[in-house]
Amino acid sequence: MFLSVFKTLIGKVISVELKNDMVVVGTISSVDQFLNFKLTNISVDDELYPYLADVSDMFIRGSMVRFISMKKDYVDPVFLQDAARREILDVN
Repeated sequence: MFLSVFKTLIGKVISVELKNDMVVVGTISSVDQFLNFKLTNISVDDELYPYLADVSDMFIRGSMVRFISMKKDYVDPVFLQDAARREILDVN
């Protein structure tokens, strides 16, 4: 269910908090079934991570993601409800 939601967000800017407390802001370029993300045009806190100042693209492994935040209007609640309903019906 989440894969289909994130696929609709390709080209949108999101903020990803990693398990090591790093926060990466960037545009979703791709996402796969393991919720691995490829972000472009990334930005991080230059004071905390000066070695990432010249990095523009980043691959983030799904198992390292703690939290993802995005604009409220990026996700359609009706789409989420329908996807959750379909998933429940598929399990039963």
